[in-house]
Amino acid sequence: MPTTPFIKSSPDVETADSGFDENLQTVIAKTEAYITQSVTIEGTGRAVRDAHAKGYGLVRGEVEILDQLPAEYAQGIYATPRKRLGGATGLALKIFGIDGPTLLEDEPDTRTFDYANINAPVFFSNTVEHYLFIQDLFIGAPGYFARGAPGRHDFFKDFVTGKGSLDPDHWAWDELLAFLRVLQSRPVNLLLSTYWTMGAVRHGDYIAKVRFAPVAALADKVVQRELDLASAAEVYRPALIAELRDRPYEFDIQVQLCADLAQMPVEDVTVEWPEQLSPFVAVAKLQLPQQDISDSANLDKMDALSFTPWRVTAAHRPLGDIMRVRKEVYRHSSILRHRLNGQQRAEPSSADQYLP
Repeated sequence: MPTTPFIKSSPDVETADSGFDENLQTVIAKTEAYITQSVTIEGTGRAVRDAHAKGYGLVRGEVEILDQLPAEYAQGIYATPRKRLGGATGLALKIFGIDGPTLLEDEPDTRTFDYANINAPVFFSNTVEHYLFIQDLFIGAPGYFARGAPGRHDFFKDFVTGKGSLDPDHWAWDELLAFLRVLQSRPVNLLLSTYWTMGAVRHGDYIAKVRFAPVAALADKVVQRELDLASAAEVYRPALIAELRDRPYEFDIQVQLCADLAQMPVEDVTVEWPEQLSPFVAVAKLQLPQQDISDSANLDKMDALSFTPWRVTAAHRPLGDIMRVRKEVYRHSSILRHRLNGQQRAEPSSADQYLP
């Protein structure tokens, strides 16, 4: 364990962006336009999530909070050892039976707690202002890449220059490099990936990032490991189904506390926090029992659920510009998607409502 004192959470670890509210409304409008168009564009007749649009399975799991944690890690929901039921979809986890109001003003009393993690330790946009042009690039990516090498060159040029909106001293090199790093992720069985919170979050009195890391002894038993995306129309879901049908699985839920705001910044999500300054420490286990998720209804149930990094208690509040923008974007996205699909949007009270 490091001897460096960990940074306490306080309002001044975040910076206020004067154009945040205006840019946020623009992002929401573009996201809603994309979701509306997805009903026809995606070819499924259904509206999809604007991020992580394709799901691979709804899985029952149990979160066990570990005992005898050091005081700095025994914070918020991790303060009291216990077991909680939850359901994981791809990169998202929903935990049930959490006391205290959530940070979503329109649903404070759901007693659910969400994580929406990605399989990379960094993200490729630091501000809502930059996300605006990156969002445009992603929507227009098929048109860029259809033009071959010239189109690829234009895509990366527009990325680094903000489609010509940035002066050279502020070109988005760090964000482009983070994007390229995310692209390098190898297609592996979903159970073999590690999933990080996109940005920093409060951890009680402290500042942290949280990740789900496969337990090595169980990861070694996974049969279908590297996946060939060109081998079939769908490869991730069959591999996930096969592994969980044959054996249980487990992730460690790990917390990395911030020990230096300069080297472990809150606002710059392109920076991977050095583990030399503060290692990840296991605070809980996510245990997935052996189960069969092959039923097609499993995907329908998964699609009806809503996940957001802001469905948490105040002790785990997301921090930073990009995390703040996710609050309203995710909420508006979920409301619109459920309306277009004719789905009821309501938080379940237990995993039993969706899983056997």
